[in-house]
Amino acid sequence: MQDWSLTLDKLLDHAARWHGGREIVTRSVEGPVVRSTYADIHRRAKQVSHALLEAGVKPGDRVATMGWNSDRHLEAWYGAIGIGAVLHTLNPRLFPEQIVYIANHAGDEVLLADPACAPLLAEILPQCPTIRQVVFLSEAAPPTPFPALAYEAWIAGRPADTPWGGFDENAAAGLCYTSGTTGNPKGVLYGHRSNYLHAMMTLQPDALNLSARDTVLLIVPMYHANAWGVMYSAPMVGAKLVLPGQKLDGASLHELIEAEGVTYSAGVPTIWQMLLAHLKATKGKLTTLQRVTVGGSACPESIFRTLRDDYGVDVIHGWGMTETSPLATVSVPSPAIAGRSFEDQLPYKLKQGRLLCNLDLKLVDDAGRRLPHDGRTFGRLMIKGPTIASGYFRAEGGEVLDDEGFFDTGDVSTIDAEGYMQITDRAKDVIKSGGEWISSIDVENIAVAHPKAALCAVIGVVHPKWDERPVLLVQLKPGEQAGKQEFLDFLDGKIARWWMPDDVLFVDEIPLGATGKIDKKRLREGLTGYELPFDPNLRR
Repeated sequence: MQDWSLTLDKLLDHAARWHGGREIVTRSVEGPVVRSTYADIHRRAKQVSHALLEAGVKPGDRVATMGWNSDRHLEAWYGAIGIGAVLHTLNPRLFPEQIVYIANHAGDEVLLADPACAPLLAEILPQCPTIRQVVFLSEAAPPTPFPALAYEAWIAGRPADTPWGGFDENAAAGLCYTSGTTGNPKGVLYGHRSNYLHAMMTLQPDALNLSARDTVLLIVPMYHANAWGVMYSAPMVGAKLVLPGQKLDGASLHELIEAEGVTYSAGVPTIWQMLLAHLKATKGKLTTLQRVTVGGSACPESIFRTLRDDYGVDVIHGWGMTETSPLATVSVPSPAIAGRSFEDQLPYKLKQGRLLCNLDLKLVDDAGRRLPHDGRTFGRLMIKGPTIASGYFRAEGGEVLDDEGFFDTGDVSTIDAEGYMQITDRAKDVIKSGGEWISSIDVENIAVAHPKAALCAVIGVVHPKWDERPVLLVQLKPGEQAGKQEFLDFLDGKIARWWMPDDVLFVDEIPLGATGKIDKKRLREGLTGYELPFDPNLRR
């Protein structure tokens, strides 16, 4: 066989050569929706490469981006990795001190950012001495107290024939940091080969199932774990890409879906809740959307039902993490499940799904002993494979693999006889009551189906008898009012009696982290000094 290195520059080469006229549609930072093609993106990415080389960027140097999903961001992405630089996506939703730590730890040298990030950059750049050039992904640079260039002028007139590739397929391609909910964020360094394999794995029919016939609305941010790999899988098959920029409200997304004939999309549950609220308020329709992949956090049953029953859209659960490139499991039906009714399939669709090829999973107890895949036994979820991190950037965190080469995901899960994995909690969030585990995720997903609930969260609070007991926090929909018993009655019969929350607290806002997940650390901080109502005679 021919020696053909699996480097990611080949993906955009392929898209430009064989799908060159396929559209890339962007809601631009200037406002209007603009159109380009894979051929256009390829040409301009080569110009980015030339500009980076002139700026002194060498293979292995970190080129940072800070921005939303756009054609320019896509060009910068491939322009960096094409010459062997490491693309480091910075999340603008993190706290400034976290961004400073990450940029310095990574040693970023050039930063390409959306103009909306200018005030944030003014705050952090004096603390980031390695960043020597800033380019704004726009036609004109906004006024800033620091030197900066405008992207269009930066690449204008540059050659579009910069050589790509020629480096080892195991060379580093991307760098993404964990959200740092406990301790400092840690960097995950992706390789060309690992991301190439990940793209091939996710394209399978039992995964994202993308093709050249799809129009993909990429809602999941490009700064979040490779945008779930779609930055590589879409060019691999020549799918049309629709990039929504910073406007992720329900009305803006609905406009793009209908105007561009979107068939597939991916995003966190809160995005779909906003879209559904808009559709309900406007009596809107989804005439082309066929399926969506939901990940980042567990998707409530109400979203599955509403999208299917009211709009004919299939919801597919996916699971992964920064350390898994990210997609690792997808909840598509096995042969034994596929022939069942929707109601009988739903309990399986609500799980995080079945494993992609080339990966392996196991469940272990606290002593590292393997646990059965019976759908009932909870254990720490461990994973290994060519798209799984073997350690963190600069060896932060030390050794992270067990004796069999498995990575500890930090999730507590079950795996059933059909191979469906279900996350029951994060190891740090699991509620241990009387020596037994309570799944906060299960209780949250049922509670949020209450018609008055906007968001729900369950956390464990110290209890004098049972070690911990669950407390339900509820953010009501605008204009709604409810009492504690109303939510307890709603949960009654849907969960085990001993899982029933000991209290229900109504809050103005349930905080979300930088990736759209509920920030339980901040919720716990907000409950400092809170004491559970305690009845010593109550039996659980």
